[in-house]
Amino acid sequence: MNNLERKIPRVMSTQHPDNVSIPFFAETSDMSGEDEIQEAYYAFSHLGCCEQMWDSEGKEVDNYVVKKLLTKYTHFFKQKRLGREVFLTLRVPNPSVEKDEAKILLETLESIPRSMDVAKIFYGDDNFPPVFEVILPLTTNAPELNRIYYFYKNFLIERQHKQIFEGDITLADWIGEFLPENINIIPLFEDIESMLRCDEIVSDFLKDKNFTYQRVFLARSDPAMNYGVISAILGNKIALKKLENLSKEKDVEIYPILGAGSPPFRGNLTPYTVDKVLAEYSSVETFTVQSAFKFDNPVEDVIEGIRKLKHFTRYPLKDFDEEFALTMIEKSSKEYKKVVEIIAPLINEVSNFVPKRRMRKLHAGLFGYSRSIGKVRLPRVIGFCCSCYSIGLPPELIGLSALTEEEVRGIKDIYRNIALDLSIAMQYFNPKCLDILPKESKKAILTSIELLNSLNLSYEPNLNHREITSQIIRIIRQGLNKSLTEPIIEAAHIRKFLG
Repeated sequence: MNNLERKIPRVMSTQHPDNVSIPFFAETSDMSGEDEIQEAYYAFSHLGCCEQMWDSEGKEVDNYVVKKLLTKYTHFFKQKRLGREVFLTLRVPNPSVEKDEAKILLETLESIPRSMDVAKIFYGDDNFPPVFEVILPLTTNAPELNRIYYFYKNFLIERQHKQIFEGDITLADWIGEFLPENINIIPLFEDIESMLRCDEIVSDFLKDKNFTYQRVFLARSDPAMNYGVISAILGNKIALKKLENLSKEKDVEIYPILGAGSPPFRGNLTPYTVDKVLAEYSSVETFTVQSAFKFDNPVEDVIEGIRKLKHFTRYPLKDFDEEFALTMIEKSSKEYKKVVEIIAPLINEVSNFVPKRRMRKLHAGLFGYSRSIGKVRLPRVIGFCCSCYSIGLPPELIGLSALTEEEVRGIKDIYRNIALDLSIAMQYFNPKCLDILPKESKKAILTSIELLNSLNLSYEPNLNHREITSQIIRIIRQGLNKSLTEPIIEAAHIRKFLG
């Protein structure tokens, strides 16, 4: 399917568990199984999303999602064809990193021709495969992408032409033909090093293929978790510029996807910040709307936010000083990692009380299961983010202490929304958090705040949030003698996101 036939989705609904509110259709607080089938339909039919990411990582895999959608919501999918108007995109495990789940990749790829059979019966033709793209997380090189592309082509599709045994019928004669003949692989870059080489990796993947377009997914949350918010945004911007240049060089349309969440730390994409985010990432084709966006805001605002995302016309990013950006990434990320190592025991303690919201195993992170920064282990980014906000410590503050006023002003030329993002984050700062922080980290946080004051950052503290985080801080100081889950949820309702 080339880009003339293909409608590129503008809004991708995801299953990130960053919501505090439970959707009305969920049977339990930890969504799974049939809840997620209904969620996909709801995202398409009510919210207006064009695409649903279906996560095959870290959960019981439902390889019958296409069959369930088409049989349960027949009327809708007769009107909006799956694979032409609305899209289901599979996120698969990366065998290079997620060894325990490697074979789930094969199960998921095997399900694609079976989904095609279901759609062929439902629609009466095989013109539009219901599933034809997969997302590979934690991509670091082109061979990882090629292994999936060629495994599907050479091991799943080509085998249909082989005889079952010598002189017998072929596999296709026996159980039917296997379609689609090819699938598209979307690299998901989650670490800064790979993001800065994304053009080389994508170019290497494209070199023996006659594609007219390629989608490329840039993470926004995990780079913030591993390197700090400044590094994440500057890394995204450098990658987007590199992809613009690659598109011109290869004469191939490159369609970037940005994985933005609701907290400023993870992207600040809410129904109320859509215009600002579109201006910040003007060359992005597809934005993710995660669970907090969908379920923690009034539905009419959600629909309007998605409508804006769908009707935006992308344009190239403004040129900027890449060398300066790289220097700032190195400087701020070094400070960020130093502070995070110090506060990690406290964050891990609090994260034990953060509700899960999805039935998931731990996603394999940059350094294995859970996150590892330096010598410490951390929860996944949503748990980390929630823990920080819950003690009144916006994670956006971490790493700023290494920068000067002049450097922050230089960063503002690249990261346009820095003042907006930090002013939203600082609503949730509680000075009492300094009472429970280790001495070394306290100094860094105070330096960050002094820097923001010198830049005349304006913000109004959210007093209701401060009152609840003060309760949490008091419980921690008393030795965690009771559960933090209830006040964590209460504070999250005020923010309109869990983490």
